Amino acid sequence: MKTQAEFEDFVHNGHLHYVPHVSLDCAIFGYHEQQLKLLLIKHKAINGWCLPGGYIKRTEKLVEAANRNVKERTGIDNLFLQQFKTFGDPDRARLAEFDEEVWFKATGLRITKDSWLIDQTISIGFYAITDFSKTVLQTDIMTTKCAWFDINELPKLEFDHDEMVKEALHTMRVQLYHYPIGYNMLPEKFTLTEIHALYETLSGKKLDVSNFPKKLMALGLLKKLDEKRSIGPHRSPHLYIFDKEKYEAALKNGVVLS
Repeated sequence: MKTQAEFEDFVHNGHLHYVPHVSLDCAIFGYHEQQLKLLLIKHKAINGWCLPGGYIKRTEKLVEAANRNVKERTGIDNLFLQQFKTFGDPDRARLAEFDEEVWFKATGLRITKDSWLIDQTISIGFYAITDFSKTVLQTDIMTTKCAWFDINELPKLEFDHDEMVKEALHTMRVQLYHYPIGYNMLPEKFTLTEIHALYETLSGKKLDVSNFPKKLMALGLLKKLDEKRSIGPHRSPHLYIFDKEKYEAALKNGVVLS
């Protein structure tokens, strides 16, 4: 939503176009040069930071809604997306703390506690991964900030989003050994050192520098090129690319890297 008119229609008539009381939140992880970050937003009517997300259109599949929300924040379409958990504790949104005057001051709209927006809501969590250097972050009429935070220096988040991030990070790191995550976070041609660094950063632990790339090779996910990259005297490592057909099959069916 970019305009005040769109926002007003959403507040007053959104229940006609979106599924009430069911939303989704997206933990968007960003990787670049051995740094792992998380994308957070700040709403006008809320003091702290939280995960980006939104409601699901009545005409959308869940993954379509998640992809739309991720694209609206990052400018990137069709990222690797995985659903990781559903959150539905009774007071997860702290509805008792809703202040009509704070909302009015922030948005210019009157809303009462009988609105379709002010009710217990179940949230479906998705996580995505992208190269944060390629994103174009975007706010909208309801958000004031959208920024990347180092995964080890996150602020305390609103609602139950601290728990969401913990669950998303855990799930991503488990699934890292069953899905060949990484296609969109490396240059088209890369060295074994670069892919090793990617998986080591995402997993948050040391990986055997000689054995781990061999597992990817054994699964047929990588193709060794005749090209080399010159990175200094006597240092010219071979370049590799993903075998896209096998990569797509592995994303669909899963693999075991551990």
